[in-house]
Amino acid sequence: MRQSTLFTKTRREAPKDEVSKNAILLTRAGFIHKELAGVYSYLPLGLRVLKKIENIIREEMNKLGAQEVELAALQDKSLWEKTGRWDDKVVDNWFKIRDENLGLGLTHEEPLTVIMKDYVQSYRDLPLYIYQFQTKFRKELRAKSGIMRGKEFLMKDLYSFSRTGKEHDEFYEKAKVAYRNIFDRVGIGDSTYFTLASGGSFSKYSHEFQTLTEAGEDTIYIKDEAKKEAVNKELEMTDVQRPERKAVEVGNIFSLGTRFSEALGLNFKDEKGEEKPVIMGSYGIGLGRLMGTVVEVLSDEEGIVWPKEIAPFQVHLLLLGEKAKDFADEVYKTLTSKGIEVLYDDRDVRAGEKFADADLIGIPLRAVVGDKALESKLIEVKERTSDKTKNLSVEELIKEINK
Repeated sequence: MRQSTLFTKTRREAPKDEVSKNAILLTRAGFIHKELAGVYSYLPLGLRVLKKIENIIREEMNKLGAQEVELAALQDKSLWEKTGRWDDKVVDNWFKIRDENLGLGLTHEEPLTVIMKDYVQSYRDLPLYIYQFQTKFRKELRAKSGIMRGKEFLMKDLYSFSRTGKEHDEFYEKAKVAYRNIFDRVGIGDSTYFTLASGGSFSKYSHEFQTLTEAGEDTIYIKDEAKKEAVNKELEMTDVQRPERKAVEVGNIFSLGTRFSEALGLNFKDEKGEEKPVIMGSYGIGLGRLMGTVVEVLSDEEGIVWPKEIAPFQVHLLLLGEKAKDFADEVYKTLTSKGIEVLYDDRDVRAGEKFADADLIGIPLRAVVGDKALESKLIEVKERTSDKTKNLSVEELIKEINK
């Protein structure tokens, strides 16, 4: 993509109404646009990152043998009343449609359970693992954390349907591994802890994946540093004498048992012909929150630092000087012909502005083509997190990008 054609622009100053680092940097760099508190639109650069996160998660879900669907956002009041979650006395986060018995979905245990009733009758129909990526809507009262806590957000929700507790537990462990892989691939695995937490209205306990950051709203106790295990402070364990850290929840997994299957009549006949309720699990990741957390954890004083797998582009190509334009164009065409994702800064602006914008946008590799390159045909290459530069030929640059 030629940066001169990109309709978004970088900003020097942070938005006055933003306090979170992720929202400040993502807005300044032109990744997102704030519509209102807790509601953001994703612009071209931001959408590229979001889609890459989505693809990583999809790959890990597919490895689990899960099947992707897309469920309806509009939800029927009568269905949710059966499980007591239409008028939740503890936390009522619904966006309800006035004069209609409808609401905008904030999660999908109920509707998917009803769908499965049409397809699950026998033990031979199980186990099943179903997931989706869908926009959720929640009345968040604390929408001050940028894209880490929104009223409208994209979520991956996975649901498991098992015959026995043992079968459920085995999948639960596999889901844990898949989540670990996801957080490793987006660059925050080293600072993310598998955390024992309250089960809320589902069960006595659940598990969260908590990433260390001062921007986090949760407090966790580090239980085992080597195993990356922790306990959420909300459990109020008085005997805990361990390091206390601020963290943000980037994923959660719940054992739902038979709460929803019993309430909504999702049963199956076992090998003996006896009817039993299906055992369920729920596994969630908010993609915007994950993206925002990466920015909070990995950014520096100059701007965003994107890990390689989720960066909007693989390399940021900078043209410095009109004399080098033909050579820079040639480099751009060569790289793109090899399937390399390039953001080509061909704008007619000062070199200092280009360097500052490159640091702010945070693409892992910067390649500079200046007037000096006309004779040597070498490109100055620098990693986003390093001060060291090296001069490479186009062929060497391609190898550097693909290594």
